[in-house]
Amino acid sequence: MILIDTSAWLFALKKEFHPVIKERIGQLLVESDVAICGVIALELLGGTKSEKEYLRLKSRLDSLFYIESDKLLWDFASKLAFDLKRKGMSIPYADIVIAASALKERAILVHADSHFDSIAHHTDLKIESFVSLIK
Repeated sequence: MILIDTSAWLFALKKEFHPVIKERIGQLLVESDVAICGVIALELLGGTKSEKEYLRLKSRLDSLFYIESDKLLWDFASKLAFDLKRKGMSIPYADIVIAASALKERAILVHADSHFDSIAHHTDLKIESFVSLIK
């Protein structure tokens, strides 16, 4: 299973898209089980500019596997934040919840956000990082 973070979606969806990221996201959508979680859906849909764009994107996202945000996930995310903070890392909570979602489902997190590289360095989070492509 693949969880695509907002940071990667944005490089694939915007008008001046990044061709390598757009191609890879397209390939993953065809060849893999792609998931979404509530935080990523919120970030993507909350950033749409029109009702038409919102409805079109929501329809596409609704076809993906949905990772539920139950109490177990929130407890796991809280412990992850605590553990990372004890290692001197201050990670935005939205990224913690996204990483916890990927860890919970044993999904590979596809991203373009260096926070996830840091989390992966200190946990079992599996990633495919585009960070080096956007610098």
